[in-house]
Amino acid sequence: MIILTTFARPGYFERALKIGVHGYLLKDGEIDELADAIRKVMTGKRVFSPELTFEVIREENPLTPREQEILRAAAFGKTTKEITAELYLSSGTVRNYISEILRKLDAKN
Repeated sequence: MIILTTFARPGYFERALKIGVHGYLLKDGEIDELADAIRKVMTGKRVFSPELTFEVIREENPLTPREQEILRAAAFGKTTKEITAELYLSSGTVRNYISEILRKLDAKN
């Protein structure tokens, strides 16, 4: 199921996610983007307008500022040792933060 709408409201988007939609796109997008989204959904992927996903993440980020800082460093490929040196933390503390980040985001790695 794909929702094609003019409503770029995070609340509508969140409700659509809860009912299991595979796509939520805005009508002001290009026709080629819509066709591409349909093809992706048909192969089992999920497609959402970037404007909507950014708003949801920005409004409901479960991570503390320190956790975000550590996640950002890890996303740039920094090792635990590099993160500890950069943020003046012990390796155990960084590992604890990473464990908590994974738990909060329900991520495996």
